[in-house]
Amino acid sequence: MNVTAEAAKVAPEDRLRADLYNYLGVMLARPADAAMLNQTASLTGDTSALGEAINGLARVAKAVSPKQVQTEFDALFIGLGRGELLPYASYYLTGFLNEKPLASLRTYMSAQRISRAPNVFEPEDNIASLMEMMGGMIVGRFGDAASDATQRGFFNKHIAPWAGHFFTDLQSAKNSVLYAGVGAVGSAFMDIEREAFRMTAG
Repeated sequence: MNVTAEAAKVAPEDRLRADLYNYLGVMLARPADAAMLNQTASLTGDTSALGEAINGLARVAKAVSPKQVQTEFDALFIGLGRGELLPYASYYLTGFLNEKPLASLRTYMSAQRISRAPNVFEPEDNIASLMEMMGGMIVGRFGDAASDATQRGFFNKHIAPWAGHFFTDLQSAKNSVLYAGVGAVGSAFMDIEREAFRMTAG
């Protein structure tokens, strides 16, 4: 597949959507390092709810160190035994890990020829992977760029039922500092995506 040619067909606004999905995926997959903090600190938003959330996240990114972020990430997602939050669709939707939502996602991934990276050992239904999958689908990283209908189907089945709840929990988690800002951005973005897909459902 010619990724460059495929990506060229993607509308600029969809590239921006994909960039934000990918950004959230990276931020939630591992602690932000100095380069990622610098990139985050340089972000600017408008006066919309999402823009204000981006501005707030940028302000916090300027004030924290990679070491602080590592400690925060560990407390939120790793912890002693488990972190404060369990960022998995199965847990949010059933109360248990490795349940039907994960099996459903794996079936979808197999049908779309999307495979887990060999160095990733977490269940595929974690929030970081789902954000990265959605970003990849939009720009055609896994084949042809996904149609609006395909994007809507994936979002409504695998993301919408729980991601907003997760991002709200991330904002209010007692260990959240930088990641409270990530939660605010994610929550505002999920609201926009949900409404956009609702309006295009026909």
